Amino acid sequence: MALNLRIDLYADGADIRDMVAARDSGLVKGFTTNPTLMRKSGITDYEKFAREALQAVSGMPISFEVFADEFEEMERQAKRITTWGDGVFVKIPITNTRRESSVPLIRRLASAGVKLNITAIMTVDQVRCTAEALNEDVPAIVSVFAGRIADTGRDPVPIMRESLAAMRKKPLARLLWASPRELLNIFQADACGCHIITVTSDILKKLANVGKSLDDLSLDTVKMFHTDAAAAGFRL
Repeated sequence: MALNLRIDLYADGADIRDMVAARDSGLVKGFTTNPTLMRKSGITDYEKFAREALQAVSGMPISFEVFADEFEEMERQAKRITTWGDGVFVKIPITNTRRESSVPLIRRLASAGVKLNITAIMTVDQVRCTAEALNEDVPAIVSVFAGRIADTGRDPVPIMRESLAAMRKKPLARLLWASPRELLNIFQADACGCHIITVTSDILKKLANVGKSLDDLSLDTVKMFHTDAAAAGFRL
C-alpha cells in the first residue's frame, strides 16, 4: 500500500500477535508499549514480555518504559532496560507522580549514551526542557501526547509545530505524535512535520480505507445497517 507519507508509523500495544502482524504488514517502522497497555494485555513478567517483544519485532526500534516513581530507581531500571538490545529506547516520563521534573535524570542518561523516549509530554515548555537535556550525538524520541491534548478541546497541530522548532538543535531527536484518536491524525502529523506517529492495531486496519470512494463507503455503511438489523431479527 503506497501512502506517500514522510512520517514513520510505530505500532503501539502489548500483544505479541499484534506486533508480529504489524511487522509483517510492512507498514510500520517501530514499536512502543507502556505499563498500562501491558497490564491490559495481562502481562505479569515485564522482562519476559520484553524479550518476546524484541524477538517479534526483528530488530526494529522498540520503546520500553520505566515504572518507578523515584528517580534513583528510574535510573537503575533505565540502565538495565537499555542492555536488552540495540533497538531499545527507554521511556522516561517527563515528571514523576509528584510533578517533579525528570529533566536532570534525562540529562544524566542521555550523557551516558542511553537512547531515550521521553513520554507523557503535553506542553512546548516540556519539549524545550527535554531538548536542552538530550545528547546531540545520541538518538532520542520526544513523545507529545497530541491525542490527549485534543481531548481537552485544544488543537494539537500548533503545539506539534512549535515542538518541532524547539528540537532543531538536536538533529537526532525525533518528534512523536502520541495517542492518536483517528486515522486522520496520521495525515495531520505528517503535514506538520512530525517524524513518528504511534498507531494502534485498530487504526492500522483502517489504512485500507485510505483513498476509498466515499460513495462506496456510504453503500458499505448502508449494507452494514441492513445486515445487522436482519441479524437482530427486528420487526415492526
